[in-house]
Amino acid sequence: MALKPTREFRAEAVRVALTSGLPRKQVAADFGVGFSTLSRWIQQDRRNPEKPTAQSDLEREIAELRKENRMLREEREVLKKATQFFAERSK
Repeated sequence: MALKPTREFRAEAVRVALTSGLPRKQVAADFGVGFSTLSRWIQQDRRNPEKPTAQSDLEREIAELRKENRMLREEREVLKKATQFFAERSK
């Protein structure tokens, strides 16, 4: 009896099929699943409203990077002021 593919395995097969530019028959063969099975997984993935889209992932990453960038700028300003303070004080 064959093992049931894990959710991660299915997600990776769907991701490769949709983003690699390879023919789906080749992707199915590479993952060791049937073409119809891979096609069904892709259809199920497209109907899944809970799945985060690549766009929402990018938007979330951009927001995190902007927040980090803002914090780094603030830290840099504090360090500049501290450097000026100690430079003036040492004179």
